[in-house]
Amino acid sequence: MASFNEGDIILLKKMHPCGGYEWKVLRSGTDCRLECTRCGHQVEIARGKLEKNLKK
Repeated sequence: MASFNEGDIILLKKMHPCGGYEWKVLRSGTDCRLECTRCGHQVEIARGKLEKNLKK
């Protein structure tokens, strides 16, 4: 199980369409809210799917 908290910057395996890999964790729990550090786009993703796609 990966550990990350609100405010952490994480790297995902797949690139966002804007070209960014880094995401800021805005909320963590069963569902997590992430914000792309390059374009500011926000997404909400299930924790299990996020942990699967996590690089660092």
